[in-house]
Amino acid sequence: MTPPWWGIPVVVVVGLAGGFIAGNDIKYIKKTIGALPSILKGSKFTKALYIDLLAMLFEILAKVRKEGLMSIEKDVEDPHSSPLFQKYPTVGNDHHVTEFITDYLRMMVSGNLNAHEIESLMDSEIETHHQEAHAPVAALARLAGALPAFGIVAAVLGVVACRFLKLPPMLGYLVVGVLIGPHTLAFAQDSAAVKYLAEFGVVFLMFSIGLEFSLAKLYSMKRIVFGLGLLQVAVSMLLIAGLVLFVLTFLVNAVARIVIQRRAAFSE
Repeated sequence: MTPPWWGIPVVVVVGLAGGFIAGNDIKYIKKTIGALPSILKGSKFTKALYIDLLAMLFEILAKVRKEGLMSIEKDVEDPHSSPLFQKYPTVGNDHHVTEFITDYLRMMVSGNLNAHEIESLMDSEIETHHQEAHAPVAALARLAGALPAFGIVAAVLGVVACRFLKLPPMLGYLVVGVLIGPHTLAFAQDSAAVKYLAEFGVVFLMFSIGLEFSLAKLYSMKRIVFGLGLLQVAVSMLLIAGLVLFVLTFLVNAVARIVIQRRAAFSE
């Protein structure tokens, strides 16, 4: 019984999903799934957000300069009811940004740390936040690194499908190679390693053709092979010779026309 045409893609997709689940913690799997909708949305880090953030920080620092650090204690302890934070909802509604700002303003108000220590803590927290935010990207990158292995599985499944359809297995390898190549699904990127592998593939292809080569079958197709083959070579040679002759004639005429024009100009 011939399997449905969508059977092999489903098997490959299910294998990718299984490899992703097996290679990552549940925490990173949830983060990756949660980050998928953001692909279809625009970035929340817009020009308006940066302008509001700078304006809010300016007002906070201006209040500190005029009234002292203790004047922002209530704003830091309860930012949701603070007029400064509520004035800029695009910043105040982002709990990550609000917590980051209030935490370090609280340290400044308490006066337990100097400026260099606060700066070091800020850099460390920002780096940690970046690592956590890039966890879905890293998980997908690890999955991308395993795609060549899934490409091999896809090649095997392609051969199985060709056998079910009573087609040559070599056709399955060629079709899968085109699909997973760098110019289609890009499972295998255009790199030097892939080029070397492709050269081995050509060698094995020629070897497979040699195994299936039969002198008796070639003799039975002598009219098609030698007749049409020689006709194709002759027609191709004539077309190429005609094209070359046309180009050369055009160039010679153009050069001759330029020479005649220049001679006429000098004679005048």
